[in-house]
Amino acid sequence: MNDPALDGIIDFHAHAFPDALAERAIAHLEKEGNAKAFLDGKVSSLLASMDSAGIERAVVCSIATKPDQFAPILKWSREIASQRIVPLPSVHPKGPDPVGKAQLVAQAGLPGIKLHPYYQDFELDDPTLFHFFRALEQMGLLVVCHTGFDFAFPRDRRADPVRIVRLLDKFPNLKFVATHTGAWDDWDEVERHLLGKPIYMEISMSLEQLGPQRGREFLTAHPPEYILFGTDSPWTSQAETLRLARALELGSERERRLFWENPRALLGSQPRQVR
Repeated sequence: MNDPALDGIIDFHAHAFPDALAERAIAHLEKEGNAKAFLDGKVSSLLASMDSAGIERAVVCSIATKPDQFAPILKWSREIASQRIVPLPSVHPKGPDPVGKAQLVAQAGLPGIKLHPYYQDFELDDPTLFHFFRALEQMGLLVVCHTGFDFAFPRDRRADPVRIVRLLDKFPNLKFVATHTGAWDDWDEVERHLLGKPIYMEISMSLEQLGPQRGREFLTAHPPEYILFGTDSPWTSQAETLRLARALELGSERERRLFWENPRALLGSQPRQVR
């Protein structure tokens, strides 16, 4: 417990890009989502933001919008992995051999993958993907998944709370993290279907809309061992998200769980090789 990088705050949901692609990627995403990024998308800028905010580690989530992006994303993920940066590469569920690609992630010693049902064009509880989720469950790979709506896409219910429950009823041991406090901009449904259940939720890009009273209600109604701090940097300010989370006054035990104990436990469990 003497290593500050193992005891400090962990941002469980951040993004970055290779330096050669960052400027183009951020400009494209800003235009697509009609949003302004707080950072330029480079790992160095993320680290500087972490230093400024007092965040020790960040989980950097990539998204393979096309199946052929897997290999370069995995290569880059291995290059940037460090004590402070925990990369989650991405497998396209509808691409060729997604199970084999997930095995490559496990073999690389990375803790899991990032999925995005909108950018990857799938529904979370699609039965044709069950073999993929079964393999992820068996391997013990972490799955951080965009859940709820996405402001860059039509409001189709691809990853809403009902679909989350259906998936986890089928695969109860899947290490699944629902982003944006369960489902972005679908929090009435989160309250109906997810709150109080043993389902990991990280809090990025939600406290601003939920407000302090409802945000506190959500995070005190949910099991303390299933809450995670996240920012979705560069799309929000890490320092501001941290300020909003602390302002909820959750109490020392719940804050400890939120900021480091739960994320550290999830990241510390190693994926398994499945033949």
